[in-house]
Amino acid sequence: MEGRPARDEQTLIAELGAFALALALALSLAQVGLSIAARVKGLAAVRGAGEGAAAGAFLGVILAFACLIYAFVTSDFSVSNVAAHSHTAKPMAYKIAGAWGSHEGSMLLWCLVLTGFGSVVALTGRNLPWRLKTVAVATQGLLGVLFIGYTLFASNPFERILDVPIQGASLNPVLQDPAFAFHPPFTYLGYVGFSVVFSFAIAALVEGKVDEAWARWVRPWTLAAWSFLTIGITLGSFWAYYELGWGGWWAWDPVENASFMPWLIGTALLHSAIVTEKRGSLKAWTVFLALASFSFAMLGTFLVRSGAITSVHAFATDPTRGVILLTIMGITAGAGYVLFAWRASSFTGGGLYARISRETTLVLNNLFLAAATVAVLFGTLFPMIIEAITGKPGSVGAPWFNLVFGILMAFALVILPVGPLLAWKRGELPGAMRKLSAAGGVALAAAVLGYILVDPKKWLAAVGCGLGVWLIAGSLTELAERVKLGRISRAETLRRLGGLPRGAWGMTIAHLALGIFALGACVEIAGKIQASRVMQPGDTLAAGAYSLKLDAVSDVDGPNYLAQRASITVTKDGKTTCLAKPERRTFPASRTTTTEVHICPQGLDHFYVVLGEERRGDTGQPVWLVTAYHNPLAWLIFVGPILMAVAGGVSLSDRRLRLGVAKRRTATPAEATPS
Repeated sequence: MEGRPARDEQTLIAELGAFALALALALSLAQVGLSIAARVKGLAAVRGAGEGAAAGAFLGVILAFACLIYAFVTSDFSVSNVAAHSHTAKPMAYKIAGAWGSHEGSMLLWCLVLTGFGSVVALTGRNLPWRLKTVAVATQGLLGVLFIGYTLFASNPFERILDVPIQGASLNPVLQDPAFAFHPPFTYLGYVGFSVVFSFAIAALVEGKVDEAWARWVRPWTLAAWSFLTIGITLGSFWAYYELGWGGWWAWDPVENASFMPWLIGTALLHSAIVTEKRGSLKAWTVFLALASFSFAMLGTFLVRSGAITSVHAFATDPTRGVILLTIMGITAGAGYVLFAWRASSFTGGGLYARISRETTLVLNNLFLAAATVAVLFGTLFPMIIEAITGKPGSVGAPWFNLVFGILMAFALVILPVGPLLAWKRGELPGAMRKLSAAGGVALAAAVLGYILVDPKKWLAAVGCGLGVWLIAGSLTELAERVKLGRISRAETLRRLGGLPRGAWGMTIAHLALGIFALGACVEIAGKIQASRVMQPGDTLAAGAYSLKLDAVSDVDGPNYLAQRASITVTKDGKTTCLAKPERRTFPASRTTTTEVHICPQGLDHFYVVLGEERRGDTGQPVWLVTAYHNPLAWLIFVGPILMAVAGGVSLSDRRLRLGVAKRRTATPAEATPS
């Protein structure tokens, strides 16, 4: 009887969460209905009620999500989701993270972010034309209805169990990691952030007007979503790098590709929106990319949850729920593209520009990014299509992705430093290339040096090294040209640096960061060294210039696991550089074993050590397979994308993007706020 009040309280909280989710669905329906009525009738009071309903839906999902976290924290195993993904012995941080570590919980997180963005759109943007804003709010509400309805009726995170178990099954051990705790929220902020861009595109299509002001409204939302998604992808890559113990950071896994495709489209949209904003061109293309960005985000959600692919990253393998998600994607994206087909021909005009101009480089940039996205999409879906047709599994391996995607992106990277040095409308290519001559010489030297130092068979990696240096040097050249470095006094140079718009700083940092990433990735791919050996205490292993000695292997008790921990001395040139302690952990609750690698930072390099399973040697003594990787410049692979996200934040802090959303130049009487 003593435990009864606590059980009653848990039951009440879980039921409150389910009620709050149902209330959020009702408010999203009201948001749609009231916003459409306001758009048709022109009633300001009704429009305000629709915006209030958007805020109410967000509060409802917040309450539901808080109730789910409470259920995980208190180990309420009467909730099916908690029983399947939690355990009393699990550390508190991972109990909380377990709330979004399942299919059901992750969909509730999706709804939380979706309604959150919807409420921000509804409660801000006073300078937006009321018709455009009302349609955007209605579209966000419709998305909320579809996804909250799916979560409530097909993936309810508060579904109860009649026969309550004493203990839960625990979260997948490989997901009990700090990077995982933050990876899904950031990824969803990116995925769902594109929903606002999608809603603005639908609103523009309904209203039949796309102009420079519309692009100015869309760009900050695109930049925010792109920055969040960049962080999410980087955290996921870093998690796979050190958690799975395979020594790599990108495998062209279908789930990796699912998040990468909207990132590529978002990158194209950022550049296309600049042309629409500055020159009034590429209107239809920019709207198309705005639709495609969220469409690819929904495609990623479908792939991860439909059972169509097999991956350690996948949330669920339920084809029934996958069909529902595919239907939602068909309704939303299909409606968007039908509207686009109807209105696209009216989005003409804009500033004319010569073949050599900044606009041309941005158009080429978009074409290569779009082609690269199509290549990734083909490589991801082709195996599923082949299996569906022939019944036999197909495959597209990493070499194909590396070659096709690498070639397409190489062209994009060659163009990237040139664009900012060209004028709008009409530029001078010889002048821009003269300014970049030093950058080109350094890049060529880097490529030649890379070809000499690495395996000639990896010549593409050497080209990539040159391209990385080309981007870094080109970005610095562009910055130097902005402040006229070397042509004016030092004091004036510093004054100009301090006076540069934050948007310009963001662009420069982003291009520089992309070069840092490209350089690190290509050097790591070309220069990686791997060595492995079955060892017992006292044995040594050579890995390039490094030597490893297995000193001992001991048993360790963790908070919810048992582990074998190796003590390995890593030396270089006779000097100890690291004491590595990789582990193999066994989780009794789920009866699974994971590998915990040890990464020894060596400047910008990583020396990466993995402990394999215990075996019996020829003498009957225990032995372990030890694998070591030397990954040169590995830090740059992760530092580069984080700098890109920082660059996005710097650009967003620019007052022109953050607060400078001006009204359209030519307002018609119909666009006046109704009384």
